[in-house]
Amino acid sequence: MADQKIFAGPRIRRLRMERSLTQTAMAEGLGISPSYLNLIERNQRPITVQLILKLASVYRIDPHELQGETRSSVAALKEVFSDPLLARELPGELPGDQELIDLAEAAPNAAAAMQKLFRAYREQAERLSDLNALLAGEGRATSLSAARLPVDEVRDLFERRPWHFAVLEEAAETFHAELAPESGRSDDLFAALKTWLRKEHGISVRLLPAATMPNWRRRYDRHSQRLFLSERLSRADQLREVAMEACLIRMRDALAGEVDALKLSSDEARRLARFELARYAALALMLPYSAFHQAATRARYDIAVIAARFGASFEQAATRLVSLRRPGAAGVPFFLIETDNAGNRLRRIGASGFPHAAFGGACPKLAVHDAFAEPGRTLAEAVEMLDGTAFLTIARTVDGPQGGFDERPRRTALLLGCDLSLREQLVYGAALAGAPTPIGPACRLCERAGCLARAEPPVTRPLGLDEMVTGLSAFDFQ
Repeated sequence: MADQKIFAGPRIRRLRMERSLTQTAMAEGLGISPSYLNLIERNQRPITVQLILKLASVYRIDPHELQGETRSSVAALKEVFSDPLLARELPGELPGDQELIDLAEAAPNAAAAMQKLFRAYREQAERLSDLNALLAGEGRATSLSAARLPVDEVRDLFERRPWHFAVLEEAAETFHAELAPESGRSDDLFAALKTWLRKEHGISVRLLPAATMPNWRRRYDRHSQRLFLSERLSRADQLREVAMEACLIRMRDALAGEVDALKLSSDEARRLARFELARYAALALMLPYSAFHQAATRARYDIAVIAARFGASFEQAATRLVSLRRPGAAGVPFFLIETDNAGNRLRRIGASGFPHAAFGGACPKLAVHDAFAEPGRTLAEAVEMLDGTAFLTIARTVDGPQGGFDERPRRTALLLGCDLSLREQLVYGAALAGAPTPIGPACRLCERAGCLARAEPPVTRPLGLDEMVTGLSAFDFQ
């Protein structure tokens, strides 16, 4: 140890913090100046043999602990970053050897946690691979052996990119002009689509009772050339299903081009993406960009008014608002998140700037959770993050297909939002009163102190377990 320089700043700092010491207090105990200790903790000075012996004597530590396990940690981190998943998702951006050494030295706990997560990820992938082999042996092969499930790959991709597809918008406008409905109302478009399907492709549209279609919204029978719709659907949802079927036929090439541009890894992922893009195209056909943008601006983005203008549902109008990103004719940059009453995130589009976590739920103080207590009512409020970023949010429940007397209906809630600085452009801005509600990401990532709604302790801070003091939450932290 005497013939090599040892830089152990992060370990010295961790040792000090574990004992709740200030730099001044620790420097006094070691017989050095606080400024010198500060340089050591920042790895700008190596620790001497005398200082190592002093640390061992004062704090009862093994001197070899100060050397750490950088070499083995770097090797493990190389394995993490050489995984094909990262190589595919971050081409040309993987860390070099020196970056890995810096990570292992400066943040050994973070490096160890990363290695544990990687092992868990690999174990999960192996379990899925074993399950896939078992099902294949039974004649039920699946795509579970992939590093990620196809649905997760598609969802992650759509969450990261803007919710606007220019090629589909242009194709939808052309198609709408060809259909030439008598007005912008949904009934006229529904009739025009039925006529187009019958005349151009010999497809007839029929509405069937729920008892005949107990498990389907829409079903296309290629043999009889009939498109069946469930009577469970509202009129607006019936139109979307017919529009989606028409777009799959009329806009086949445009949809195929957009799916190819996404560069997905499996046929199953491409099929799921094509389905989602067909739903996007159906809304673009039902709510033409220019007309919808003008109506939204005139109504100051009052979703209920816009939906009534076009005969659409609240959910359809809210989703369409997120896609108003055309250069030169963009609307307010909204984001949308859809959850169920258990807190599961079902959909997230346009929300790249809004806090979220892949696991652990969202902030329980968001109005999207309160919406379930007042079904059908629109709730508007301002919210603010710890860093001061503020948003205007609009929350409301939406119901799925109509259920029978003995069935529990499907009810979810939408959270539509934008930057709070745009409040004057929205009718909802006038309803805001008082200071914004303080929120955060998932509780496990939030360091907001004294939060009455906290459901979990933050992983970034130790719990403040003190028998003499009881805080507002069972998960108060230091």
